[in-house]
Amino acid sequence: QVQLVESGGGLVQTGGSLRLSCAASGRTFSSYNMGWFRQAPGKWREFVSAITKSGRSTYYADSVKGRFTISRDNAKNTVFLQVNSLKPKDAAVYYCAADPRFTTTPANSADYDYWGQGTQVTVSS
Repeated sequence: QVQLVESGGGLVQTGGSLRLSCAASGRTFSSYNMGWFRQAPGKWREFVSAITKSGRSTYYADSVKGRFTISRDNAKNTVFLQVNSLKPKDAAVYYCAADPRFTTTPANSADYDYWGQGTQVTVSS
């Protein structure tokens, strides 16, 4: 069992930045690939970014490439998502998730076993 708790969301203006964090407890954090997803009202949950267990490989949705950066600190059991140059369309609840293995692709939410409760990101225009 892995418990995930996101933090760092908030209200920012267009072009602003936030650093989202996801703290994990329970089983060994470094045994899990980690992902970030987001869901806006009335829309499906969508993949944002993922990082492998060691942190060597990262993955991004095309819509956030060059603006978002995922990282992890296995010593602190935490994964981060630095979100820069925010746009109104980035507004959503952001969720982190843990996956023991990427069975299909990092973007497949069905592969993730554990999810946090989400943190709200609001972008004002």
